[in-house]
Amino acid sequence: MSKKILYSDAIHELEQIVSSIENEDVNVDELGVKVKRAAELINICRDKLHSTEEEVNAILKNLGG
Repeated sequence: MSKKILYSDAIHELEQIVSSIENEDVNVDELGVKVKRAAELINICRDKLHSTEEEVNAILKNLGG
């Protein structure tokens, strides 16, 4: 993905996808595309959470000594 997406934007889009699937607003032709996009967004969120955790741990380690 060439454009970085913010965590909050990814979560918001993911929530919209889940809602549309739950409400059966997605036809069969769109379902595969929506699920693929949801998987991409989940990976973006997971990567961001992991990198943020590493940053916080590094900061805490530097504060500790």
